[in-house]
Amino acid sequence: MSFNLALILTVLTAFTGVVVLFNRLWYAKLTDASGLQGNRALDLVIEYSRSFFPVLLFVLVVRSFIFEPFRIPSGSMMPTLFQGDFIFVKKYAYGLRWPVLEKKFIETGSPERGDVVVFRLPDDPSINYIKRVVGLPGDQIVFSEQELTINGEKMLLQRDADKPLEVVRDSRRNRDVSMGRWIETLGVREHAILISDTSYSVRDGEYTVPDGAYFMMGDNRNNSTDSRFIGPIPERFLVGEATLIWMHVDLSGGLEWPDWGRIGTNIQ
Repeated sequence: MSFNLALILTVLTAFTGVVVLFNRLWYAKLTDASGLQGNRALDLVIEYSRSFFPVLLFVLVVRSFIFEPFRIPSGSMMPTLFQGDFIFVKKYAYGLRWPVLEKKFIETGSPERGDVVVFRLPDDPSINYIKRVVGLPGDQIVFSEQELTINGEKMLLQRDADKPLEVVRDSRRNRDVSMGRWIETLGVREHAILISDTSYSVRDGEYTVPDGAYFMMGDNRNNSTDSRFIGPIPERFLVGEATLIWMHVDLSGGLEWPDWGRIGTNIQ
């Protein structure tokens, strides 16, 4: 069951704000002037609204315009992000948008190649994805044999010598594959990616990024549903830039203690 938290928060903030305004401009003056005792049910609503309105307004402003928390639900961004990571997303990185309407009213910047971005899935905006920006508007992208070529320039890809290869089971192909960590350079920015079989890559092809859209890829290259499958992401679906891990609790295997070592990690 999915619900629109932004809509609920906005409605509650608006309702309590109207009640507080109603009390200040009319109801409180009426009862003071007449000396009559007010309606008990209405008084209770006013009391709760006066208590909750400042809190709701603060949360709405922070969540809509500054930072919003998200939980990573899968391993598609390994080794940068793990399932169970809780992250902060900078909402003002790519413009300020009205809550619920998602209409931009102030321009603050644009994604850069290498940014880790949360966006709403175009086919179902109630679902949030997180991927890395690989292609900018107008770019020509070639993905072949695990290597990226952007506008005719091959991006540097090197094995991470500090991380040994691991053998894991690929359930889709029912065989063991080698999994390794590599360092990819996009322009001047380096980040780690995970390749679960150098002899096999998902959705090799050539892609053109339309104006006003961005080509996204997961760092776990053979296990990510990204722009190779869902296409470039229009700018209006961007939510913000992922910046910081503030907690890690993976409950997929049952209750466990938080991984304190990941708390406070900047997302590169």
